[in-house]
This record gives sequence, structure tokens and C-alpha cells, in this order.
Amino acid sequence: MQYKSKNASTVNCPVARSLERVGDTWSILILRDAFYGMTRFDEFQKSLEIAPNILTRRLTTLVAEGLMERRQYLEKPPRYEYILTESGKAFKPVMIALLTWGNQHFTPDGLSVVLTDLDTGATIEPILIDGVSGKPIVDANYVMAAGPAANEGVHNRMAYAAKKRALAKHEEKQETA
Repeated sequence: MQYKSKNASTVNCPVARSLERVGDTWSILILRDAFYGMTRFDEFQKSLEIAPNILTRRLTTLVAEGLMERRQYLEKPPRYEYILTESGKAFKPVMIALLTWGNQHFTPDGLSVVLTDLDTGATIEPILIDGVSGKPIVDANYVMAAGPAANEGVHNRMAYAAKKRALAKHEEKQETA
């Protein structure tokens, strides 16, 4: 979040733009705790065991980037809470994807947090689904492609990826022949 790229190849990339807003560990953990219902400075500080100056900077940035809104809840002394905006709430699927990825790859002591169905309490396994076809999004079915606003850098990355896929397919055919 402290780094703002001026490089056209990253400015035109939605991943780079997103990371510029939430690409800091503390910021993502603040958002995580906001999804748990925390709104007040002292709640975040206690949960995260974060220095007040760092928390202040991260909250200020999350507000400036439009992911949280700062609202006064007490006049004397002035106290504020931090509420997720629509943009902040829209980060929840990313948080769930991080949780799922972390549970699949980084659980030396077992699962510490799981996603459960509110009605049944059963643990669920999130997957990405194409909203149009309803099909799971897996490597075999989908690729990233340049969108209408893509610049030359994006087109070059997509062309490179297409060449790599073609080469891999060719090598796979050679191995099976």
C-alpha cells in the first residue's frame, strides 16, 4: 500500500491496482477482522497486537482507498469506528479465496479456521464458479485474456502466456506419442 506504481504495465493490471490498495499484510488482517465484526480502533489493536501508529496509517489508507469509512461514534472524547464500504465488503470473496488457499497449503498444525454453512454447520469447500455457465473455473477450462482496455503490456503478457500454453500442449502430445 505504500508503493504506488507508475509503470504502465502494472497500472493497466487489475491485480496490481488491487494489491496497491490491500497488498499489505496488516491491511488485509484489518479487513479480515472487519469481516468478523470489529469496527473500533481498540478492537483492531487488541486482535492484531499492532502498534498504534501502524494501525492508524493502515486505517487511514483503507479509508482513503474507499474500503472503509470512518464514522464518529463518541463526541467527548472524539472516538471513531471503521465500517466496511461496499468496496470493502466486495473484498470478502478474496478473503475466502485466501482462507481456502492457506488451508490447502499452509496448515502444519491442522485447520484453525474453516468456512461453514450457516444452516447446517457443515464445513464447506469453496470453489470459483463462472457466473454465466455455472462451471467451476479451473486451469483446464479458462485462461486470462486481454480486456477492451488492455494496453500493450497486458497484450504482451497474454501473448506470452498463449505461447507457453501452446508449447506445453505440444510437449504433452510429444510425450504421449
